[in-house]
Formats: sequence, structure tokens, C-alpha cells
Amino acid sequence: MLKDNLKTLRKNKGFSQEELSVKLNVVRQTISKWESGLSVPDAEMLISMSEVFETSVSTILGENIEEKEKNDMKVISEKLEIINEQLSIQQKQRRKRTISFLIILVACVILLFILLAVLGSPYQSWDYSNTEWSIIGTLWHSFEWVFFKVAPIIVIVITLILSIFFIKRNK
Repeated sequence: MLKDNLKTLRKNKGFSQEELSVKLNVVRQTISKWESGLSVPDAEMLISMSEVFETSVSTILGENIEEKEKNDMKVISEKLEIINEQLSIQQKQRRKRTISFLIILVACVILLFILLAVLGSPYQSWDYSNTEWSIIGTLWHSFEWVFFKVAPIIVIVITLILSIFFIKRNK
């Protein structure tokens, strides 16, 4: 048990036999003998080992370290599962916000389009005998036609396509 625990602890800390021997002030062969079960460390050396490995002497001597590692892996996997779940929830919330934003955008564009259609165009009542009013009216009409009559339809189509894409991707 000691030899297995010693080797496992050393590898878990990332020490080579040479590095551990330097930390414990022994030769590398002594570490090799302990790990192969040919000899055992004395009580003072066990205390030094427990300080280097940051564990208790009873753990070095008898407690099965591999079982502890398996439990650690289980805890880590449970934490990762929780993190993945939280990320999934955040992603779903982000999708819901995006879809809600797109729906609101479509509703606003439709309302704007209806409002402009109902109110009519102010330039239609202007006196076009004046050249300046004629040019301003034509420019205003072009602006209104392009940005208030064609653009909402394009925005609605693009928004619907994006909404369908997000909804299908969500499933």
C-alpha cells in the first residue's frame, strides 16, 4: 500500500523521482526502493513526505488514494455538468431575447408602414409651380418611397427569415 500510494502521490504532484529526492534530501535510489517496496521510510521521513505532498501520514500509509482520485473525477465531472447546464440555459435565454427582439422589430416596422400609409404624404399638398418645392417634393417622394415603403418590406422579409432560422436552430 505504501509503495503504491507514494508513487501515485509523486505522479499527482508532477514530481520525478529525482525531484522528490531533492525535496526530501535523499538519493534517487532511495525513492526507487520505497516505490518498489524494497525498503520503507522512517517516521521522520514520513512526516517530511506528508509536508511535501500536502497530505496526512495516514493517507501515505494506508488510505487508498486511487479511490479518492476517482471521487475527485466524479466531483469534477459533476461540476462540468452543472457548468454545461448553465451555459445551455444562458444560450436558450439569449435565443429567446433575440427572437423577442426580432418580433418587436417586425411589429414596429409593420406599424410604421401602416402609419405612413394611413397618414398619407405631406408633399402631395405642396404647390409645385415653384421650382424649389418641385425639387424638394420629388426628393422627399423618392426618400419616402425607398425608405418607408420598400425598406419595411425588405426588413420584414429578412426578419422573418432570421426568425425562422433561429426557431429551427433552437429545436
